Amino acid sequence: MIQQQQTMKLSPYIELYNLIIPKDNTLRQINDLVDFSFIYEELKARYCLDNGRNAIDPIRMFKYLLLKAIFELSDVDIVERSRYDMSFKYFLDMAPEDDVIDASSLTKFRKLRLKDMNLLDMLIGKTVEIALEKGIITSKSIIVDATHTKARYNQKTPREVLLERSLKLRKAVYMADESLKAKLPAKNTNDVLEDEISYCQKLIAVLEAQSGVCQLPKIKEPLNFLKEAVEDDLEQLRISEDPDARVGHKSADSSFFGYKTHIAMTEERIITAAVVTTGEKNDGKQLQTLIEKSKATGMEVKTVIGDTAYSEKENIKYSKDNEIELVAKLNPLITQGVRKKEEEFQFNKDAGMYVCKAGHMAVRKARQGKKGVGTNQTETYYFDVERCKMCPLKAGCYKDGAKSKSYSVSIKSLEHTEQMKFQESEEFRIKAKERYKIEAKNSELKHRHGYDVASSSGLLGLELQGAMAIFAVNLKRILKLNE
Repeated sequence: MIQQQQTMKLSPYIELYNLIIPKDNTLRQINDLVDFSFIYEELKARYCLDNGRNAIDPIRMFKYLLLKAIFELSDVDIVERSRYDMSFKYFLDMAPEDDVIDASSLTKFRKLRLKDMNLLDMLIGKTVEIALEKGIITSKSIIVDATHTKARYNQKTPREVLLERSLKLRKAVYMADESLKAKLPAKNTNDVLEDEISYCQKLIAVLEAQSGVCQLPKIKEPLNFLKEAVEDDLEQLRISEDPDARVGHKSADSSFFGYKTHIAMTEERIITAAVVTTGEKNDGKQLQTLIEKSKATGMEVKTVIGDTAYSEKENIKYSKDNEIELVAKLNPLITQGVRKKEEEFQFNKDAGMYVCKAGHMAVRKARQGKKGVGTNQTETYYFDVERCKMCPLKAGCYKDGAKSKSYSVSIKSLEHTEQMKFQESEEFRIKAKERYKIEAKNSELKHRHGYDVASSSGLLGLELQGAMAIFAVNLKRILKLNE
């Protein structure tokens, strides 16, 4: 049974909050800024309203997840800190003497209450609504870009993941008390996952028996992360890789295994839309969705600023039809080429190569035809034929026995003259200078809110992680601009 908790409980110690927590405390400011009752309204259908035991207030559970996004701690550590941190208790609408929840409740809340919710769009929409109400958003431009997030296991075996976490923990222990080295269990030396799990369990047990050293934050936090991996994600650790993650390319020589989050942001640095995809997806294909989602929040979009990935034909046509200026430099290999199978081969602007539908990138390219005669020239991209032979998607793409596999793009220099003319204008150059802002926002998400690595496996897990991280950065930005 769910009971709505909108007011602070009566307590003889309630005045402590006004004595201890300053007015400019971030959590106090967020509480004053946001009416979190929308969480109750969104989630009440997922609870029984008149039967069973009382459930923990969903607003409090949501706030716990927001604290995780802001402070980048494990479930256990975020709950433990809320036991003694008065700013946490105030933010969670707890009386100073109230006890905390069991950390396992957060896992259940994520899996049972937030499952199948469009949390990403809902939370972004809420922050944009607040920003518009306060007059913070005045621009009619959005800046678009994609940031990559590595899969939790990053193409590593489950055993390698456990090895990394246990190594980090042991290093922290040695720095704190080198004499404990003799008490730790012997390391596992084989490749059997079950043996590695058993070793980690023994390591945890030995350290927890040393009650004093385990209370040190530098040891407690890596210890809890290792426990989370062994205890909570045992089933997922037995899967050799994230089932949704894919290989994406940051340049011709570097790649990553994971996901992309495609983001739209105002010039005031408020994120207005986000789309989470697998790592191999083309950035430009998400532009129209980002614009429509931004409009759905109440934004008026007259200008879109992005890099060359967003200047493909369909985006230019869509922008013109919707009276939107597209400030994205043309790339002739994307926008001026006449090519077949456009949906099967996508151009990766970072690497300067085409990628097939299986996620394999061309290994080299060559221009053919008479120089200076655009209609007679083609850009041909060659793929690793040995990979094509073994590719599960080779039907209709690679013919058995063929000694090579290539993909060609015809170059036409007379198309997109209006966009080319706009690209040379002073207005284009001035607006293009705003694009750097979104790169800084991507860095903030990754380095301050843990969005560089997925905290769980699967697209749905990353959407939840992204929703909380973007909600946090938007609220912080609103507070900054509202000072």
